[in-house]
Amino acid sequence: MQTDEQIGFHWVTPGGTPVGLVDLVHLDSEPHRLVPTHLAALDDAMVLAAGRFGQVLGGSRAPTAAERTDLRELHRAIDRLCVEYCDAAAVLGTVVDARAGQILGTAAFIGIRARFPLGLLGPAPFDGELDQPSLGVVSGYGQLIVVDPERPWAGGRWVIRTEDGRRYPATLSQLLFDSSGVHKDAARREHRDALEAVVRHAGDGDPLIVACAVDWLLYDWLLAHRDGPDSGAVQFTGPEAARDAAAVLGGIQTSARCRSTVDPQLLELPAALGPFGNARA
Repeated sequence: MQTDEQIGFHWVTPGGTPVGLVDLVHLDSEPHRLVPTHLAALDDAMVLAAGRFGQVLGGSRAPTAAERTDLRELHRAIDRLCVEYCDAAAVLGTVVDARAGQILGTAAFIGIRARFPLGLLGPAPFDGELDQPSLGVVSGYGQLIVVDPERPWAGGRWVIRTEDGRRYPATLSQLLFDSSGVHKDAARREHRDALEAVVRHAGDGDPLIVACAVDWLLYDWLLAHRDGPDSGAVQFTGPEAARDAAAVLGGIQTSARCRSTVDPQLLELPAALGPFGNARA
């Protein structure tokens, strides 16, 4: 069930015991029905979260003390629910499609925005190392630069490189919507390739550095793929939508698992039935 006051949801056994979706997949007689149900429930939960915390998530005001507690519960619920979906889909061989990418991408976007006012986002790549532009038009070309080619798990970011060698911070959104002469499809592919590289090499690096690298690339991608400038809903279109969605799901899992090394409660189920809504098996 869903109510306006709950934050997220979890599955329970017929006896009322909280259970993870992956475990439930092995117990249920019709496991393939569970993954789409989970996805639909996550979609509903994000609509409620956006309505309840919209002003705080959008940055128009700071959270109250009570809301800070709720935001921590919200981002933990999102991380757990997204990882549960990804793990269960892998067990069942469920094909990741654009719809799954849109729902989980929207959830990840909300989760990142929930962590922002709590100070739970690390620095962006090259933070403090780039030049700051003055007001006006900047002439140069966009380039995605990596932190260290020998450490692909450390990520990278977009910059505007000028003819005099200055490097100004940029985002994928700026390149796609506010710049001229940009090959948009190539920029999207390059960004996706960078995200996939961090995920692929995540096991080789420090978990917190990997989490920061993934979070920045993931957030930058999601920000550029919203269905409107004032929306948190993410959309995937075009012939490569399935691969885009898979890259985003890989980033979501990697970020959550890396952060769980310092926040052991991140991916844990609630100990008992409480303020969460319950999707009953």
